[in-house]
Amino acid sequence: MNWSEEHSTIIAGLDLGTTKVCAAIAEQVAERPPRIIGVGQHPSEGIQRGAIVDAEKTVHAIGEAVRQAELMAGVEIDSVYAGISGEYIASLNSTGMVAVGGEGGWIGVQDRARVLAAAGVVKVPFDREVLHVLPQEFAVNGQRGILDPVGMYGVRLEASVHVVTSSIAAVRNICHSILRAGVDVHGVVLGALASSYAVLSEDERQMGVCLLDIGGGTTDVAVFVGKGLRYSGNVGLGGHNVTNDIGVGLRTTRAEAEQAKCAGAPSETVALIVEARMEEILALARKQVYTELPHAALGAGIVLTGGGAQITGAVALAERVFNMPVRLGESSGFVGAAELASPSYATVLGLLLYGMEQQEGKNQTEAQELVEDSFDSVFGRVKRWLQPRD
Repeated sequence: MNWSEEHSTIIAGLDLGTTKVCAAIAEQVAERPPRIIGVGQHPSEGIQRGAIVDAEKTVHAIGEAVRQAELMAGVEIDSVYAGISGEYIASLNSTGMVAVGGEGGWIGVQDRARVLAAAGVVKVPFDREVLHVLPQEFAVNGQRGILDPVGMYGVRLEASVHVVTSSIAAVRNICHSILRAGVDVHGVVLGALASSYAVLSEDERQMGVCLLDIGGGTTDVAVFVGKGLRYSGNVGLGGHNVTNDIGVGLRTTRAEAEQAKCAGAPSETVALIVEARMEEILALARKQVYTELPHAALGAGIVLTGGGAQITGAVALAERVFNMPVRLGESSGFVGAAELASPSYATVLGLLLYGMEQQEGKNQTEAQELVEDSFDSVFGRVKRWLQPRD
């Protein structure tokens, strides 16, 4: 991330998928909508189910994707937000509580940071690390349902969070491969979380929605209720399994099987093969959701994204499996990205939006801290003025 002469923010995202490695570069100038200025992609031959299985091929694919994006954008990037997903990702919900200090018990950004840190202290195996601590809601003096406690008065601050953990080895392998390709890693982001930034609305998050990101090797599951992430998981099956089934069923090559899968009007035999595997994937996702959140109220239904979401009949089949409304998640929020609205690019575009939010949040936090320091100073002087003198 850097700042150009026009005071524009340049942010880059890198989606490491089983099918492709995709890099995208966006520019945001002042309050204008962000604009996509560069995109590059390369076939992913060294990644399976989100994990690196061939480091050299992965480094090459990353380098090619980044180079293409830089050439198109006319800028060089120094760091990326990298999206990860796969069976090495796990999650749990946790809570934390802190006493509020400071003048008069006013809650500041530091108090919010402390309670999130407390909630994020969970036991994880020695070979895992915490990737995200995502706030679901806060409580001040027992009053729950608070989205942001900063500026409120209280003595006890609580937080409910969603903690995402990952295999240390998997994250290090990904980061090392990106560094070897000549780019730094600004942050590592859960793929489904990134996709949610690109395809979900605030209303859907509030009402309750399940996002299914059907990739080549895995299907990521993310459930949002009350704007917070309540569950994240994955099914170890994806679009490549559908392709393999077609290849076996028709006794044909992988390339021909992929072509048959993507055909707008597949033959009856292909349609039956696709339906059987897709129904299995969707049923496993449904089981996960209602096992972990048996009373989940998904008022906004299901949103499908990822390359597998574009398979003919996927939306109708999901409506049947979940017995609720389903829509295709297409990316929005960018200028000059009409050709990238496809669900296949949801993760990489979401990484850009996530990065922009992180930068904006950092700026807001710094501004809030300045305001709080000023308020504490003024409040302290007022208290001294009101104190009786001897």
